[in-house]
Amino acid sequence: MFNKNLRLLGTIGAIVLIFILVLSSATFLTIDPGQTGVVFKRFSSVGLDKKNLLSPGFHVIAPWNKVFLYNTREVTIEEKMPLISNNGLEINVDVTVRFRTNPNEIGNLHETIGKEYTEVLVRPTVRSAVRKIVGKFTPEELYSTRRDEIQTLIEEELTKSLDEKNIILSGALIRGIDLPPKVKQAIEEKQQAEQLALKYEYILEQERKEAERKIIEAQAKAEANRILNASLSQNILRDKGIEATLELSKSESSKVVVIGSGKDGLPLILGNN
Repeated sequence: MFNKNLRLLGTIGAIVLIFILVLSSATFLTIDPGQTGVVFKRFSSVGLDKKNLLSPGFHVIAPWNKVFLYNTREVTIEEKMPLISNNGLEINVDVTVRFRTNPNEIGNLHETIGKEYTEVLVRPTVRSAVRKIVGKFTPEELYSTRRDEIQTLIEEELTKSLDEKNIILSGALIRGIDLPPKVKQAIEEKQQAEQLALKYEYILEQERKEAERKIIEAQAKAEANRILNASLSQNILRDKGIEATLELSKSESSKVVVIGSGKDGLPLILGNN
């Protein structure tokens, strides 16, 4: 009986010991905000558990399983690369790209790309997209006139390419485009000449409008005089003259002397005090 109890105690002790060893070997994992974990279950038919991702917080992981942590916050990378424009000129483009992983697709990202996705996927995709878009434009278009359009096209190309790989693009910015000094100087001189031409064109247009205004004003005055002259008959002029003579005769400083009439039929006023 004693031996039987001893064996039972030994079995229980072994089980407790194994349990303690398992717990002591278990992984106590704390996942920080901005991170997501994907578990590889070594002794399970599931293998990489792409559905049950680990959210931020405290987790207990069996010692034979492995957890891969992924950053779900926005990441910024910069790429400086030499490129060739559509006319064969070598230029240097400086691009900044902001992106983040799709938190719901971490399992697929780990399975297809892995934790080195920035270097394996994102940077090569950025280089490819920038070369593809920039190669369609001339140095002058890159330097000034169509820069915003080029940036938009790069963003569209990157969005399409990265989304297929479970990477979300936040934005792309062309920080700088360096051209050979002589080419840059030629473009700036051309721009200055165009601005000066536009200035002179504006001045000439203003002078032309002013000349047209004066012509219209003179034509209006001439038309008004023509209408006025056409409306003034001889009788009207005689009546106006009589009215003016009467008004003048009422003045205290004048003496009216009527001596017949002039050839126009109006009375004559002579003398002043």
